[in-house]
This record gives sequence, structure tokens and C-alpha cells, in this order.
Amino acid sequence: MVRNKAAKKGIKAPATKVLEAKNVWSERQWVVKFGKLKPGAGNPGKVKNLFRIVGEKIPYGALDEVKLVSAGITRQGVYIAHDSIGCPRYIGRGDIFGRLAKRQEAHSDELVYFSFYVVADKKHEREVETLLIRGAGFLLEFNQRKKHVNIKPGDIKDYEAGTEFFERQTKKGKKARSI
Repeated sequence: MVRNKAAKKGIKAPATKVLEAKNVWSERQWVVKFGKLKPGAGNPGKVKNLFRIVGEKIPYGALDEVKLVSAGITRQGVYIAHDSIGCPRYIGRGDIFGRLAKRQEAHSDELVYFSFYVVADKKHEREVETLLIRGAGFLLEFNQRKKHVNIKPGDIKDYEAGTEFFERQTKKGKKARSI
């Protein structure tokens, strides 16, 4: 009843989760399920989704099973490897499951969880990766190459051509003050 009133007022109701009955993976502490978000009332779905599939902080033990469930969908996208408290330590893009497995092999003691994002339009993968790297910044212990690619604070060159932007610049002839 409340849902219908919200729809009449033009307010979108939140999406609801529809889960498959069978678990994808489980262990002593965690279970991984697969499902789909169903649009709520008042959400016509006219806007194309940015992501086709997402996985958030999944235990590394579930990597092979998650890979099998998503077999019908491209395995290219953006991924994050997290430590035991959930901090991102590596962010990349490409072959999601293959690269996550390599990251875990290289840092098996440190990396415990992974997240991934299959981007609906491949041309946006680099922008999503850039946004995540910028947000995680100093936490990316294993991203040394990407963390220091001559990107100064406020630099916007990593985004797609045609993107409008605001950029912070130093004034000509003045040195930036240290805080």
C-alpha cells in the first residue's frame, strides 16, 4: 500500500533483490548468492544501467564458483582486491577472474576479498577504474605502477574525450603554499 502511494507521488521505490534459491558458494562464516535487482515502483527503467553485474567484497575462496556462475557474461571489467578488513589494495581492469587469481597468488597472505564490476558499455571501463583508483589513493599498496602515473591532484586527463570538467590549477607565477 505504501509503495503505491509513493509511486503516485512520483517517488521511486527502492529496487528489491530477487535471489536464486541455490547458494553459489558457502563456508563456515560466509555464503555467496546470485540474484538480480528488480526495479521498484515508479522506476520506469528508461536509463541504461552502468553495470551488468557487480560483486561486492566476495571471499577469495569463492572466486572459481563466481566465475562459473557468470559464464554467460563477459569476464572483462573492473576489479578490486581487498585486505582482511575490506580496504582496497589493488584496482585494475581487464580479465576480471584471471587477474584476481594472479593478484591473490602474489599476495595470498594479504588479500582476502574481491569486488568486480562488469561495465555495460566497455568504453566506460577506464573511467570507472580511474574513479576507483582516485578514491582509494594511498590504500593501493599493490598498485604502484598505476598510482604514480604522473597524475597530479585535480588532473582530469584519464577521463574520456568529450567529457566536460572543472580542474584546479595553480595561478601563473605563484608557487603553491605548503600546508
